[in-house]
Amino acid sequence: MTELEKLAGKLRRFAEVRDWERFHTPKNLAMALAGEVGELLAELQWLTPEEAASVMDDPEAAERLRSEVADIMIYLTRLADVLNIDFVEAAHVKLDKSDRRYDVETYRGSARKAPPLA
Repeated sequence: MTELEKLAGKLRRFAEVRDWERFHTPKNLAMALAGEVGELLAELQWLTPEEAASVMDDPEAAERLRSEVADIMIYLTRLADVLNIDFVEAAHVKLDKSDRRYDVETYRGSARKAPPLA
């Protein structure tokens, strides 16, 4: 069993013993995930690029960022579990598609968007 599978099981049990499964719908979990991403963004919003690059050097800011990233991981893991998505596998599949879509010769050093794959 992977660490991610252990985490998903722990989160599933956490929700079950509190009778929260009825609240953990895909819509609600996606909304909660978006909210947590917003909280992470708020931590970085007004920082200069230099400040953002060194934000983890500030212990208090680092703890806030770790907490927000943990919340994101928790909601994403729970959402994937509820939807029965292996999100590590899904990420590999998506990366493989992106590898084909953004060939190195054409897109190296470029931020432009590629056309959809046929």
